[in-house]
Amino acid sequence: MNERIISGTVICDGAIQDVWQAWTTENGATTFFAPACKIEPQIGGAYEMYFNPDGAPGQKGGEGLTILALQKHKMLSFTWNAPPHIPTVRGQFTSVIIRFDKLNLNQTRCTLFHSGWGDGGEWDEAFEYFSSAWLKVVLPRLVYRFKHGPIDWNNPPPDIDSINR
Repeated sequence: MNERIISGTVICDGAIQDVWQAWTTENGATTFFAPACKIEPQIGGAYEMYFNPDGAPGQKGGEGLTILALQKHKMLSFTWNAPPHIPTVRGQFTSVIIRFDKLNLNQTRCTLFHSGWGDGGEWDEAFEYFSSAWLKVVLPRLVYRFKHGPIDWNNPPPDIDSINR
């Protein structure tokens, strides 16, 4: 059996240290990833993204997630869980790795790998959900952030086709 992995690569018009900070600091992540978050950039530290910051505990989004590994300006790895509407899988964790490659002074390649998927039922639903979320929302918003500025969470770009124009 082959391991299912979601993978995607984007080129950001930003220096590697700026793209790194976008992923590894609260000030950075709120410019493209989620309107609120908690990031403690250390092994075992929090890596929580709050897509619904005003929601009740357990309903905010990526809660209870942690950093697995850090290699400054090269790699970030963290746990991930399913959204609240997929409850069985939400109680388990998958893992995400982001790799950073400096292309030149003002361009950085970011490659995302999301693995650790089970099979069938809610696992298939979560895999499909995140295939779309990472590749059609999060990574394009990262590119947008470096091309046009931070995401306006009151009026976010609607979709991948219009996001990076």
